[in-house]
Order: sequence, then C-alpha cells, then structure tokens
Amino acid sequence: MHGRLKVRTTEEEAQRKRNEQALKVKAYRAAMSKIMEKRTAEQYDTELMQLTAGVLSRNPDVFTLWNIRREFLLKLKADTPDDVQEVYTKDLQLTETCLQVNPKSYCAWHQRCWILENITEPNWDHEVKLCTKYLRLDERNFHVWDYRRYAMKHAKVAAEKELEFCTEKIENNFSNYSSWHQRSKLLPILYPHETDKTRPINEEILRSELKLVLGAAFTDPNDSSAWFYQRWLLGNSEQELDIAAFKLTKTYALITFTRPVDLYKCSISLDATTKFDTNKWQPVNGEPPVKYYPVWKLEDSFELNSEGDTIFDLTFVDEDDNSHSLQITKSNDGLFGIKMPRFGYEFGSGVLSVLEEQLSSCQELLEYEPDSKWTLLTAALLMHATDRKKYHSESLEFLNKLKQYDSNRTGYYTDLANKWSIEHRLADWIAALERNRDMPIDLSNLNLVNLHYKQYLCVADRIDLSANCFDGKRTDEIFSLLNDCNVKFALAKTSDP
Repeated sequence: MHGRLKVRTTEEEAQRKRNEQALKVKAYRAAMSKIMEKRTAEQYDTELMQLTAGVLSRNPDVFTLWNIRREFLLKLKADTPDDVQEVYTKDLQLTETCLQVNPKSYCAWHQRCWILENITEPNWDHEVKLCTKYLRLDERNFHVWDYRRYAMKHAKVAAEKELEFCTEKIENNFSNYSSWHQRSKLLPILYPHETDKTRPINEEILRSELKLVLGAAFTDPNDSSAWFYQRWLLGNSEQELDIAAFKLTKTYALITFTRPVDLYKCSISLDATTKFDTNKWQPVNGEPPVKYYPVWKLEDSFELNSEGDTIFDLTFVDEDDNSHSLQITKSNDGLFGIKMPRFGYEFGSGVLSVLEEQLSSCQELLEYEPDSKWTLLTAALLMHATDRKKYHSESLEFLNKLKQYDSNRTGYYTDLANKWSIEHRLADWIAALERNRDMPIDLSNLNLVNLHYKQYLCVADRIDLSANCFDGKRTDEIFSLLNDCNVKFALAKTSDP
C-alpha cells in the first residue's frame, strides 16, 4: 500500500546481509592487494596511506597495515623531517577514529604510543584527558588504564591527583577492578613502608585501605574486584635474597637461598678465614641454559675439628655486592645453620585489630551465605595473616569447603593448603632443631601434591613424606632432589588424590 514501509522477510534480510558482506570482502581484498603491490614496489606515497587508512578505519586490528604506515612515516622523517609533525598528527587522529570502532584494539593503542614517541612535539596532557574521556564511556577498559599509566608518566601527573581520580572511580563503581589495580600502583609511591622494603605501604594507610575495601566487598560479596585488592593488601611479602640454610659434612657442603642465584658471580666465606671457591659449586637439579638456582652443592673433603669455636658466621656477598650472613653452629657431623622462613607480612597491633574485625565480619557473612567463595577464601587468608598457628586447622577446613563450592579451582586450593601445611610443620621443625639437631621433619599424611620450601627441606637429615598424593613424575623429581642433597626420606604408602 502507498505510504507503507516494506518490511523485509527474514530470508530477504539474511540475503541482503550476505550481499553486503560479499561486497566488503571484495573491497577488502582489492585494497589489500593494491597495498601489498605498492609496498613490494616501495611506493610509499599518499595513495598508500589512504588505502591503509580506509581498511583500518573499519578493522583497526590488521597489524600489518600499521607496520606499513610506520614504514612510510619513518621514510618521510628521514627524507623531509620538516613535514613530519602534520602527518604524524593525522595518524594520531586516525588512531582515535579506529578506537571509536574498537576501544580495545591492541594495534591502535600501540600505534598511538609509537607516534607519540616519534613525533616532534607530543601533547601528553591531551593524552591523559583522552583517557579520562574514554573511561567515561567504559570505566573498566583495561587498555585505557594501561595507556593512562603510560601517558601519566610522560605528562608527569602527580600521583596524589591520580589517586583522587581512582578514588572517584571506585566510589562510582566498586566493581572497577582496573581502578583498584591503579590504586595498588600509586599507594607504594605515595606511602611506602618506613623500614620494610618488601611491604608495599605503611601501616597507617594499610588500615584505612582495609576499611575501604571491606565496605566495597560487603556491598557485593559476589564481586571479585574488591576481594582481589584485599588479597594484595594481605599478600605474602616478597622474599628478599638471603641465605636460607647451610650444611657442611666431611664430604660435601650445601648452601641454599630464598631466591635463585648465580653462585659463580658471588662469594662465600666462613668467619672471614675460610673462603669457598664458588667456581667449584654445582647447582642441584640444574638444567642449562638456566643459570640461577636456589640450591648449590660442593663435593669435597673437609677437615672437621672438634675443638675450638662452636659458632661461626657464614657470609654471602651477592652479585650486587650486598652482604648476607647466617649463624652456623658446630654439630657432631659438621656445621649447620638455618633461618626461619618469612611466611608472610608481620603486621603491627593496629592492623591486626582491623584484620580481626574483618575476620569476624566474614564469619558473620558466612552464616547467611555459607557458599560465598570470595568470603570463604578471604576468611582463610585473614586467618593465615593474623595468627597462622592459631587458625591453622580452621583455615584448612575453609580451603576444603572451597574445593566443593568452586571445583574449577580445586588445584589452586589444594596447592595453597599444601603450602600452609608445610609451613606449619616446617616452623615447628626449625624451632625444635635448637634442642635436637637430629630431629627429622615429619610431612606425612598431609595430602601433599607438591613440595614447597625445598631450599629448607633439603638440608634435613631425614624427612617422612609417606601417605601423601604425589604423582609418579613429582615423586621422581622429589627423589632426585633429596637424593642429590643426601637426605634420607620415606616416600611410601602414597594415598589417593
């Protein structure tokens, strides 16, 4: 009828879309063919730039075309350096057009970085404002947040100002994971820990951040953003390089470190009177081409004089000329020394009080939502952070519950439980060594699938690893390491995983 819009049938509409797609494919192939011909002939001209811009404005993820444009721009910069500013500015405008098509285009963002690093007069303040604009459209676009950190550095934006921006974004939407992440980058700059370099922020700011994140997490317990940030606040301290343990007998010496080292670039001395030739040490279970290992062994004959001093100082100087020491004591079969591992942050009383309050809040929430995985995991982490010995059994119980409620991450929870179980037994064993140097370490019946803290375990004389869940390959790895370190061990009666 006259004046009535014809409505296409489903088949007609599908055919129309197929025809449009066929035309687009034909045009794309023709343009790409022409572009490659001109590139092969090294015809870097205006037409080439127009052709690549036409394709990229529809599909900004064809990285080859961005490479071609960079080739053109570099040639232009070499031939006519006075004309590059205007052309580079147009390319910046093209990336903006492309980002409107796909705000998460890796290629377009990379091209923008490249242009700004090669242009004569980059406007970094404009880049920061551009990021603010894009974050109004999608406040969780991690490409924009990543680019914003890059632009801020060049624009020299004050960290205090950026922290205010992050706070505003978080208050608008607690689920903004990228803003929480940005916050974790800024706080260590503004409020570093006064004495401990392994701690990201000082205790006062930590308390206020814990309170902030608790409010966010309890607003929506099923949202992961705030929980992840809280895990960063509670996270294990980064292990600084140090001597972990030392053992010397009549036939070999063993030294282990908290982090892998290249011992050939370092030095070891005992009470400044005996200097070991580090070139003779060999990494245990070392496989080339890796050069850094946590466990090193020296096979040689050593004279063990039963008379004289009973306490020595072992000194290790790393490749950065930093000195580390370990107190060594004389025993019946040689020399021995070990440090208690740092299993996590040591919080002050003010922070511990806040953590106890948060643990209580998590336990209350679990009464209403017993299957809330984030609350269960956070409660377990809080227990480990506040008093790992007191809450050891209960924290493992929570990890077992998580295996039921979040079965896709069973491996993670099992590994975390293994680590905490070994920490518990390892701490007791090291403490007992002061009374009985021959004390074996008991790691039996812990359902272990992995062996954490090997650099401490391999200086033991005996280890009971029976009734665990190691698979065949892992059993062979453990057997090889402990055997190379002359550790007697039981690895029988393995239970089912």
